[in-house]
Amino acid sequence: MSGPLSHLKVLDLSRILAGPWAGQVFADFGAEVIKVERPEKGDDTRHWGPPYLKDQQGADTADAAYYLSANRGKKSITVDITREGGQEIIRALAAESDILLENYKVGGLAKYGLDYESIKAINPGIIYCSITGFGQTGPYRNRAGYDAMIQGMGGLMSITGVPEGQPGAGPQKVGVAVADLMTGMYAVSSVLAAVVHRQHTGVGQHIDLALLDTQVAWLANQAQNYLTSGKAPQRQGTGHPNIVPYQAVPSKDGYFMLAVGNDEQFKRFCNIAGLDDLPGQAAYATNSARVLAREQLVPLIEAATRERESGWWLEKLSEAHVPCGPINTLDEVFADPQVQARGMVIEQEHPVAGKVRTVRNPALFSESPLEYDQAPPVLGEHTNAVLRDLLGKSDDEIAALRDGGVL
Repeated sequence: MSGPLSHLKVLDLSRILAGPWAGQVFADFGAEVIKVERPEKGDDTRHWGPPYLKDQQGADTADAAYYLSANRGKKSITVDITREGGQEIIRALAAESDILLENYKVGGLAKYGLDYESIKAINPGIIYCSITGFGQTGPYRNRAGYDAMIQGMGGLMSITGVPEGQPGAGPQKVGVAVADLMTGMYAVSSVLAAVVHRQHTGVGQHIDLALLDTQVAWLANQAQNYLTSGKAPQRQGTGHPNIVPYQAVPSKDGYFMLAVGNDEQFKRFCNIAGLDDLPGQAAYATNSARVLAREQLVPLIEAATRERESGWWLEKLSEAHVPCGPINTLDEVFADPQVQARGMVIEQEHPVAGKVRTVRNPALFSESPLEYDQAPPVLGEHTNAVLRDLLGKSDDEIAALRDGGVL
């Protein structure tokens, strides 16, 4: 295998999105990732459709697009961890692994002897990453946590959506499960930090990650705005709390995104928009002033941008080095020449569909290029191979485990 993490083995006991997203990043980076799934049913997201992946005859397969988005590069095995034989398999795999990912409820794996302390006794160097809604401690630790509710509880929905008093006002959920995805990314960076720590000390550790903690942490400048001012930020639609103008603006035939980042860019925008008098006025001369004068300034800008089509604005503003861009639908995203030039869509061989397309990892490594040899696996695709090659099970032993309902 290639990739910068080709020396690592990951045992992925997680389901849905946060943990699987982390596991997919590890797989993209070259690690061997063994995904453990329930016999017959598998990861819940296999069934979160439509749409479903089509087979070569055009019929729906068993796997939803949602599952395909987060499980590329992994080996799928089916193991019933509620059975003693299944628990023995997981412990044996953990003994051979560098990293274990899991997102069971707090204490949920202890009754099976698969909690951190139990696995640590087998493999003291294991890096064991637990992902839950609210973490291993605190009054909410036993609650289930899902992305949408975390976006609400963690403040994101209070700053996302149309402002109060305007048509369509109200909180909005982000269009993808960002709390899950960011937790997955924090899991990757945390685990890799623990890998470096282990290289220096020889000691593994337990990582406790919570969706709510992650959501609060990546409020970033909005959280700091509150901590600094004592005032809770409000919804501003596509606007920016600290920069003006920085939002979607109307054109003659739609909308485009205007992202003026400094005073010089504002002057160049005003020159193109026929608003040359604005930069000389104290109320609009600096970004700080424009933030305070947002309600007066934005209508002036919108009146100007409505006079021309989006294409005209994008051309003229880009020529003047004023940041701007279209608001693309996903068909337009994947037709964009820059996205195509960067090869953001990859195609892989699939045992049922023939071919499957997924979005590549955005990282490009100069010395350890990534390879995408394994499509999102069908349920249990690698069970026999993993048990045979990694654990030394014979075909008869595997058959017996399967007959006993363990696999």
